[in-house]
Amino acid sequence: MIKIGEVVNVVGLRGELKIYPYSENKERFETLKTVYFDKAEVTIEQVRYKDNLVILKIQGVDDRTGAEACRGKEVFMNDEDLEELPEGTYYVKDILGFLVEDVARGVIGTLKDVRDNGAQDLFIIEKNNGGELLVPAVEQFFTGVDLDRKVVLVDLIEGMYED
Repeated sequence: MIKIGEVVNVVGLRGELKIYPYSENKERFETLKTVYFDKAEVTIEQVRYKDNLVILKIQGVDDRTGAEACRGKEVFMNDEDLEELPEGTYYVKDILGFLVEDVARGVIGTLKDVRDNGAQDLFIIEKNNGGELLVPAVEQFFTGVDLDRKVVLVDLIEGMYED
């Protein structure tokens, strides 16, 4: 299961749910017939959008009271419903836990998380010597992934990494 959002509020009286999507591709909800709320499968009846939120109508939730009961639930999708990515693009779930290797320094840590920072994603690296390092996931610093070795390759500039 892949976590794709969270129910953050309700809309109106017909049981619609406001979903905060965890992906840039909020339109993925349109291609799904079902999603999971806390591991319980639900059928999607209607999808629409308001600003950066997804408004979902699901089968079996037809009033505000039913919708309120869903508030705070995490939304998941099946792994097999993921779309294929272009070459050189990776799902976060596929590279989490990989070693992070800098061109000049060798292995500097482990990829702990990837966070959306608005302008670009940030790699959160748990450094070998303790602490965290935030690296923008842009071409200047991120040079690739070696899937065979399970390594994320970076090229950090002077002053970006401190021992």
